[in-house]
Amino acid sequence: MQIKNRITLLFTALVAALLLAFALIVYFTSAETREDEYFSRLQQQASTKANLLLESRIAPGILQLIYKNAPNALFQEEVAIYDTAFNLLYHDAVETDMVKETRGMIDTIVAEKETRYYLNDFQVVGFLYPHGGKNYIITAAAKDEYGLVKLANLRNTLIISFLAAVIVIYFVGRFLAQQSLKPVSAMVDKVQAITATNLDLRVDEGNRKDEIAELAITFNEMLNRLENSFDAQKQFVSNISHELRTPLTAMLAELQLSLQKERTNEEYKVAIGHSISDTQKLIRLSNSLLDMAKANYDQSEISFKELRLDEVLLDARNEAIHNQPAYKVNIVFEKESETDDPISMNGNEYLLKVAFTNLIENGCKFSEDQQSNVSITYDTQNTILHFSDNGVGMSPDDLKKIFTPFYRGENKKFAEGNGIGLSLTEKIIKLHRGTIFVHSLQGKGTTFIITLPHI
Repeated sequence: MQIKNRITLLFTALVAALLLAFALIVYFTSAETREDEYFSRLQQQASTKANLLLESRIAPGILQLIYKNAPNALFQEEVAIYDTAFNLLYHDAVETDMVKETRGMIDTIVAEKETRYYLNDFQVVGFLYPHGGKNYIITAAAKDEYGLVKLANLRNTLIISFLAAVIVIYFVGRFLAQQSLKPVSAMVDKVQAITATNLDLRVDEGNRKDEIAELAITFNEMLNRLENSFDAQKQFVSNISHELRTPLTAMLAELQLSLQKERTNEEYKVAIGHSISDTQKLIRLSNSLLDMAKANYDQSEISFKELRLDEVLLDARNEAIHNQPAYKVNIVFEKESETDDPISMNGNEYLLKVAFTNLIENGCKFSEDQQSNVSITYDTQNTILHFSDNGVGMSPDDLKKIFTPFYRGENKKFAEGNGIGLSLTEKIIKLHRGTIFVHSLQGKGTTFIITLPHI
C-alpha cells in the first residue's frame, strides 16, 4: 500500500474514532438526561394529581374524567394512589392498570421511599407521599413519546452526520497526504532521471528544515559520495591501466627484439633479466592491488583478533629485510610494561603487517644509508609508533597528496614504486580506528606517526 493511501486511511480512522466517541457521548448523555427529566416530571405530575385528590377534595370520578378527555394523550400519566394498608384510593384507568401494583411492591416503596424502573417502553415511578400526617403510596406510569421521538431524531442525525463527516474527512485526508508527499513525488521523479552518466544532478532540498528536506540532503550527500566513488574508480582504472601498460610494453618490446635475430647467450640472459624485472613489478603491483582491495572491505567482513603490535612489527621488519637484505631496520621500545595490554589491540595481523612493511621499505629505499628507525611507545589509550628515516624527504606539495592512490612525488627519481603503498597504509590504519600523521623536510628525512587504540 502506498504511503499516501496509508496516511489517508490512518487520518480518516483517527478522526472518525474521535467523532464516533463524541457522537456516542452526546447520544448517551442526551438519553440519560431525557430519562431523568421524564422520571422527575412523572413524579411531579403524580404529586399534583394526589394533591388535587387529597387537598382539594376533588372527586375521583372528576379526575378520571379529566384524564380520559385530555386533549393530548402523549403526555398522559396513569396514576394510582394507595394508602399504606394497600387500599386503592384512586386510579386513572383501572380497566388497563399497566403497573398492576402488588402488596410487595407497596411494601418496597414504603421501605425505599422511591423506586424507578421500566415496564416495556413505559417509565414507572413509585414514591411515598406524606399528606395530613399520613403516608400515601403513589405510582405513575407513562411513555415519553415526545422525548423518545426527539432522541431517535438525534440518533439518526448523529449517524447521518458521522457518515457524511467520514466521507469528507477521507477526501480531506487524501488531499493533505498528497500535499505532504508532493515533495517526495517530485524527489522520486528527479531520482529516476539520475543515472551513472549524470551523477552530478541533485534533488531539490526545499527549505532545508523539515524531514523531507533532511531526506533530500541525505540523498544528495549519498550522491556526492557515489559521484566521488565513480570518479575515483575511473581514475583508479586509468592509473592501473597505465601502471600495467608500462612493464607489459617493456616486456613485449624486449621479447620482440630478442626474436628478431639470433643473439648470444649473454644477450638472451640480459633480455630474460629485463623481463623478470618487469614481471616482478607486475607481481608487486598485483599484490598491492589485492591488499588495497582487502583494506577496502567493510570492517565486519575482516577477521579481527587480539594481537601484540611488537610481534607484528618484528614480522614486518623480517619481511622487509627478506625482500631487500641490504635494508637496515632498528626497532626501539621506549617504554617497558609488566603486561601486554599497552602494546596489544584487536586487529587483522596480515593487514597491519602490510602497512608496517610499506612504511619500513619506504624509509629504507628513500634513504642513502637504506635505514629505517622504528620506535614504539604507548599512553593510557593508544599505542604510538614512529617510522623515521634520514632520506630525501618530501616537499610541502607532496605532503598534501602522499595518501592519494598512484600519486608519485618529486622523490620518485630516487626509487621505483607504483604509488599504492602509502594510500594502502592509510586505509589499513583507519580500518583499525587509528590515525596516521607525517612530518617531513626535504633533505632531512621523514617521520610517520601512527596511533592505534590498544586493549
